[in-house]
Amino acid sequence: MTTFLVSAQAKESIVKIKVEGQTIVATMVTPDDVANPPVVLMLHGFTGSRNEWSSEAVKEGLFGRAAPVFAKNGIASLRIDFRGSGESDGKFEDMTVETEVTDAQAALDFLSTNGSVDGKRISVMGMSLGGAVTTAVAGRTKTPLRSVVLWNPGINLPAAFISIFGEKQMAEAVKAGDNIYPAKRIGDGKEIPLKGRFFESLYAVQPAGEISRYKGPLFLAVGTQDSIVFPQPILANSLLSYHNGPHELWTAPEDHGFGVEQSAKTVDALIEKTAAFLRSRGE
Repeated sequence: MTTFLVSAQAKESIVKIKVEGQTIVATMVTPDDVANPPVVLMLHGFTGSRNEWSSEAVKEGLFGRAAPVFAKNGIASLRIDFRGSGESDGKFEDMTVETEVTDAQAALDFLSTNGSVDGKRISVMGMSLGGAVTTAVAGRTKTPLRSVVLWNPGINLPAAFISIFGEKQMAEAVKAGDNIYPAKRIGDGKEIPLKGRFFESLYAVQPAGEISRYKGPLFLAVGTQDSIVFPQPILANSLLSYHNGPHELWTAPEDHGFGVEQSAKTVDALIEKTAAFLRSRGE
């Protein structure tokens, strides 16, 4: 394990978690001078990695930028590469929504027994597809959660991926089974090969049904100009109608990345708001 200084308020370390014979690589950030801090597990989106969406304006990535701010607020974080993404073992084409749920639960198991954080004060936070995964984790896990944070989460997964690949490819891909379907992204035509099982999982996991089983505090942030998860805030309010617990909706007139490609202004406002929510729920 390699440890190095992130800032005056935090330390960063690389940790490795075993799941089903494979290794998940993750980054842990812990605040200095805070004994047994609360911790948030951060789950990245489709084709992403543990630092999340990066740009010239936010070079460290959305999650990479958020973690030190959380630490400054006395909150530790663990951001993971799902299997098949980033530095973790596995092939991307083998990924499904369910394998990502399994990875997240393995990370929760790690946090619940890790001596550097409070295993009884764990939150889960997800972005985009990672947000959909977070709803499933929240609804299914036996690990008690202090709170849940969703940033532009997948809510209607088939519709979201139709916006990425189109109806024809989605109809073909869902029939591919264990074979790889060479899906091409609309717009740039980039090929993103995935097995049919992934596309099946988009229809099998229903975030509204998953979140209905979670009764704890929920913070939901959406961009009202998101062209992937849309229309907003209609979908956001629909998801919240299934959540029987305290929740808060935060909106900004931004796209799926909260304007990350243009500037850090909205991103920073969202990070601060999220930190305040986690801090208030971390006691």
